[in-house]
Amino acid sequence: MSRDPVQSAERPTDDGGAPPGDAEAPFLDLLARGATADAYEQPVLRARAEGRPAERIAALEHAKLLALRVRAELEGRRRREAELSALFATAHDLAGLRDVDAVLQAIVQRARSLLGTDVAYLSLNDPARGDTYMRVTEGSVAARFQQLRLGMGEGLGGLVAQTARPYVTDDYFRDERFRHTTTIDAGVRDEGLVAILGVPLMLGPHVIGVLFAADRRARVFEREQIALLGSFAALAAAAIDTANLLTETRSALADLEHANEIIKDRSGVIERASDVHDRLAELVLRGGGVHDVAAAVSEVLDGTVEFTEADAAPAEALEASRAEGHAVPHRDGWIAAVTAGGELLGALVLRGHPGLDPVDQRTLERAAMVTSLLLLARRSAAEAEQRVRGELLDDLLDARDRDPRLLRERAARLRADLDATHVVLAARLDTAAPDADQEADARRRLWSAASHLAATRQGLAAARDGGTVLLLPLAPGDTATDLARRTARHLGTAVHEPVTVGASAPVAHPAADPDAVVAGYEEGRRCLDALRLLGRAGDGAAAEDFGFLGLLLAGDRDIGGFVERTIGQVVAYDARRGTDLVRTLDAYFACGMSPARTKDALHVHVNTVAQRLERVGRLLGDDWQSPARALEIQLALRLHRLAGPAQLNR
Repeated sequence: MSRDPVQSAERPTDDGGAPPGDAEAPFLDLLARGATADAYEQPVLRARAEGRPAERIAALEHAKLLALRVRAELEGRRRREAELSALFATAHDLAGLRDVDAVLQAIVQRARSLLGTDVAYLSLNDPARGDTYMRVTEGSVAARFQQLRLGMGEGLGGLVAQTARPYVTDDYFRDERFRHTTTIDAGVRDEGLVAILGVPLMLGPHVIGVLFAADRRARVFEREQIALLGSFAALAAAAIDTANLLTETRSALADLEHANEIIKDRSGVIERASDVHDRLAELVLRGGGVHDVAAAVSEVLDGTVEFTEADAAPAEALEASRAEGHAVPHRDGWIAAVTAGGELLGALVLRGHPGLDPVDQRTLERAAMVTSLLLLARRSAAEAEQRVRGELLDDLLDARDRDPRLLRERAARLRADLDATHVVLAARLDTAAPDADQEADARRRLWSAASHLAATRQGLAAARDGGTVLLLPLAPGDTATDLARRTARHLGTAVHEPVTVGASAPVAHPAADPDAVVAGYEEGRRCLDALRLLGRAGDGAAAEDFGFLGLLLAGDRDIGGFVERTIGQVVAYDARRGTDLVRTLDAYFACGMSPARTKDALHVHVNTVAQRLERVGRLLGDDWQSPARALEIQLALRLHRLAGPAQLNR
């Protein structure tokens, strides 16, 4: 007979407690089985019913909360994957468009399924009659509702069609923002609808219809759901536009049947459009990138197509394309804006092809749409990875009792090795923002740049204490100081503002010693504060860069390291040659840096003192008697006497 996972996880030990570390077991089983949220209460309730110790119940409560967070994250990711899959599938349908009604029906069905609504429907504008009418419905049961026609400004749909803006209501009949009519209200009442969301179908600046999602109960539609329905509306508009274009093409071919050359040319254009649609669909399905899209369109259009960032494209032409929703001519080519939800993501630039057929123009525009989908998918994946990297570093800093094995496994999935030597870096912007919003935006840009750097260096990054903390691997032969300075330059260049970075001493095996990571972060913050106090904003440094001040900044008070850096060469010289340079230095400083008094204290000739001091200068540098260096050397000599040679060599 199989064991109950919950009972097994709660088996008491000899002292009446539960085996350590097994509080998570019943919840891992629930996660693996995809149990409902209610099921996560059962292990806690059972433990209470069995009279388990309070510590055991608290551990189960903590594990339950963590498991529910994991379950919510998994469900969110599944939902986002389903949304992207549906958008890609719709884009694939559009690429192989043959029947516009079938594509529109699929769009409405997918919108209803993903938003989880009772009804979804699509209406189109009728320019001849000046109103909008139902074209496709899914989930509707009322005939009068399916035959509705809405005048511009009438009802929620008429208001969307008139203003070209999305509208949502959680209670249609109580909402007075739009004009109610007897006909429309009767149709909505027959259908039993309460909550309605409508988004416009746009072709450039023109509204051609409205896509709706509605429930027969009160409901609040979230911003993500509004954006998702807007994406489906964009694809629906593209399908209608493509169908209209194909209709126009067929009509032109029929009218120009007598001109064989024109027919051949038009057929070639259509074949190229079909070819590029198939290629783009294949690229999306196999996970291609934006440059793959540009290469495919280049072959079909017989020109050079490149994807460029928004700030690298001609501003006037790019803005015109964005406003019109179409590719626009520019010099010897064309520019198609790549946008998503009103955000400008870049542009597809076609060069060497000033005369572009309308079908080829639509091909370039479709390529821009597919490019925006790919960029959004890539951004979503990158943001998810950034969050995971930040959560792992937060756990190293805040939950230091985590299992090192689990920490290593999580890091390995991010291509990070927590058994290698790392450096903890605290980074902060050093320019004051004029208001809170701009300051928050600057911090987000810093965190984004730090996350990108961590991803490329197989490290971790997280937002913390008004700045950013990074855990980066230390390459052989590299130093914490070098890494801090490079990081300050890199982040400053990325955010276009000075970024100050303080670094810890190297931390070996962070997964096995999270306390060292915490201490390293505190040391990095102290170095960061010291840099700012010294007026070195925009620079990077570690404790070893501050001389004897580094003893105060360093988390481990590395006395031996300070002595070694300051007078180590003199000590080593004495050990190799059997000389008395260290004793001579002690006497020299004790005698007020007077060679004459020093020779009396040592009972040697003054020339001997001069020769020894000359040797010290060659070992320590010509500036060893400057006030700052002399102070550090005297402190190092004092620490060397107190600690003894054994301490120095540790």
